[in-house]
Parts: sequence; C-alpha cells; structure tokens
Amino acid sequence: MNLRALAEQDLGVTLEDKITGFAVDVTVIDPDGLEKILSGTPNDIAFVIDPDTGQAVTGRFAKVTLRISSLTAAGFTSLPVGVPDSTSKPWVIKFKDVNDIDHVFKVESSLPDRTLGVISLTLENYTELPP
Repeated sequence: MNLRALAEQDLGVTLEDKITGFAVDVTVIDPDGLEKILSGTPNDIAFVIDPDTGQAVTGRFAKVTLRISSLTAAGFTSLPVGVPDSTSKPWVIKFKDVNDIDHVFKVESSLPDRTLGVISLTLENYTELPP
C-alpha cells in the first residue's frame, strides 16, 4: 500500500474517531432527500478575520470535514456543493455542539481534496422549511 492509500485509510482514525478523537455524528442530507449519518469533524467558531480590513471581528464560521469514501459508501452519488439558488433544495448538514445542542446548516461552499480523500464544507445557518 502506498502512502496516499495509507493516509486515506488513516482518516478512519484521524477524522472519524468519535471515541478518542474530535469526530461527532454528522447528518448529511442531499437535495433529493437522501439522509445519512456519518462521522465527521466540525468547527463552529465565533471569531473571524474580516478579509477587507484584516481586523478580528465577532461572527460565525462553521464548517465540517468529511471523508469522501464514507460519503460514497453511504450512497451519495455526488459530493456536497453549495446551492446558490434560494428556490432549490440545498445540501443540509446537522450536528450537535459540545453542549449537545442541535445545529442545522446548509452547505455554502465545498473544498474537496481528492489527493487525501477529504471534503471541507463551509456552512451557513439554515432554517428547514416544512415539507
């Protein structure tokens, strides 16, 4: 096994370990309604740098990193992407914070790293509409 294949295999521990790592259950819902619970590593912070001024500001920056092979194994036929059209259904991501509070987001943008086998999703708050 070469180093790239070994690194992707190691993601099972470094990215998806819920026992001794930072991973949590992350619900992923595609625009067609396929819903699966995966293990992923979320970030949800309230301190960001304003790109225009370079100053630190208070704001919300949420993202989650998932293993591409886990998305594929769960039955997703495409990778999550941001859906800018507000009339179309977005990719939805749900997870609990460290205080066990549920948060619902939609994917704003995605950054797949196909060399390592991960995808980082930048998220924004989302209020689900009733069916």
